[in-house]
Amino acid sequence: MKQKQIKVKLLRKVMTLLLVFFVSTMANAQSETEVSVGADIVSGYIWRGIDLGGISVQPGITVSRSGLSLTAWGSVGLESKDAKEFDLTLGYTVGGFSAAVTDYWFNTPDNSYFKYAAHSTVHIYEATLGYDFGIFSLSWNTNFAGSDYKENGKRAYSSYAEAAVPFKLGGYDFSAEVGITPWDGAYANKFVLTNIGIGASKEIKVTDSFTIPAFAKVIANPYAEHVYFVFGVSF
Repeated sequence: MKQKQIKVKLLRKVMTLLLVFFVSTMANAQSETEVSVGADIVSGYIWRGIDLGGISVQPGITVSRSGLSLTAWGSVGLESKDAKEFDLTLGYTVGGFSAAVTDYWFNTPDNSYFKYAAHSTVHIYEATLGYDFGIFSLSWNTNFAGSDYKENGKRAYSSYAEAAVPFKLGGYDFSAEVGITPWDGAYANKFVLTNIGIGASKEIKVTDSFTIPAFAKVIANPYAEHVYFVFGVSF
């Protein structure tokens, strides 16, 4: 137990140091820093083949410089049963390579944001590695700390791997993706295909000077035997 507490404290210190370094770097180079703010409104929140809720508003803000980025992202569903989520992602991109660490947190009445003890926190920490080859991209995501345990109490290291291929058709930008989980974890109880998706996006012209990015996506989860159709707009 003491070793786990030490690991959690060490993780918090590392995350804090990384955030301090990021903020100080941005403060010293404001002219080179980029900031983007936006929000999506989606008909359903489907993530990696998992249904997390119905109509949702999903705002995000990203601060980036020289390949380093810090993103705050959230999702709030219109219904009380829908996921209320707040994520922080520290990422780095160079060429086609990308790496990131994400802190996921879901807000319920019993979930305290500032509770970090190994077996009582509801935060989930995930490491991501990816590479974009241009004609297709690959990514691997693994939970390495936080609330991710098997029924026997051992850490699950829940993982998700995805391959995506972008293409154009009929004036629309398309993307096809396939995702698997390699072992027993949060996504499934075995190695299995959990996500097949194909989506299209296009700028919808409202006036001569104003357009709204819109997207639609069909998603299937063969493991759960569910199929979803999602529509969304971005601002």
